Amino acid sequence: MVWYDMDWDKLRIFHAVADAGSLTHAGDTLHLSQSAVSRQIRSLEESLDTTLFHRHARGLILTEQGELLFDATKAMDHRLDAATARIKDSTEEAFGELRVTTTVAFGSLWVAPRLSTLYDKYPDLRIDLILKERVLDLPMREADVAIRMKEPSQANLIRKRLMSVNMRLYATQKYLANAPKLETLSDLNNHRLVCQSTTSTQVSASAIFAQELLSHGVKSLLTVNNYFGVLQSVLSDLGIGVLPDYVTEDFSSLVRVLPEHESHDIPVFLAYPEELRQSKRIAAFRDFVQDEIIARRKRLRAEAEKSAMQ
Repeated sequence: MVWYDMDWDKLRIFHAVADAGSLTHAGDTLHLSQSAVSRQIRSLEESLDTTLFHRHARGLILTEQGELLFDATKAMDHRLDAATARIKDSTEEAFGELRVTTTVAFGSLWVAPRLSTLYDKYPDLRIDLILKERVLDLPMREADVAIRMKEPSQANLIRKRLMSVNMRLYATQKYLANAPKLETLSDLNNHRLVCQSTTSTQVSASAIFAQELLSHGVKSLLTVNNYFGVLQSVLSDLGIGVLPDYVTEDFSSLVRVLPEHESHDIPVFLAYPEELRQSKRIAAFRDFVQDEIIARRKRLRAEAEKSAMQ
């Protein structure tokens, strides 16, 4: 049996039923009666000479053959979505849904606070910000565009290096005013270190830097499984925090300590599927990110020049 022998309408109905796990819910989605949906599923099963669903009182469960067909229809659905988006994006202005994936820290502490600039320019965009440490599959359209802390390895992606990030040590002015001296790494044993757990999902440069700090006899330690938690703990005057440098620009109460110590450079990449090269939505988001990074560089350069003159 090959795809062009099959009834596309039946496949569409099968996909809806498999996704919903219910004839009734699928019928509501498709605007069909339950009996009409049931007839189409039986007809498809007859044409394939197999059973696609186990019928239970609580709903429908895919058989092994049903799982195989559902995997195929999911791939078809992704490809159709991609084709539709590509067709629309080649002729229309930037509007509609844009699914952006990045890490919890970068998304919540850098991207989200700056999105008002993008919305001001493109008010009809609908951003779906997906914050996960797991790398989503862009070619399979789990997301449209990604910002990652290492170069993506997936094929058929357009990728651009945006900037570099370093892990550094920070504390609040209030904490430092009441804390013991902190002039060398060995002084950390008189402070509480707040960092991401070395067993949490993170880039290797971050974990290596944290391990180096812990090797200096740190006695009091607070570990958190993401940098948002580390930041909130440091802002609450709990100790010396290990944080990515981009975080601290929006929090004037933070002071960098032991400035001669930091992690190796962590590259930040933007990536999106080759098939979305002409997407107006992708271009709008890409330009927004690049403009924000250029503004950041200018600001940091001006601050460095001001400090050098003092």
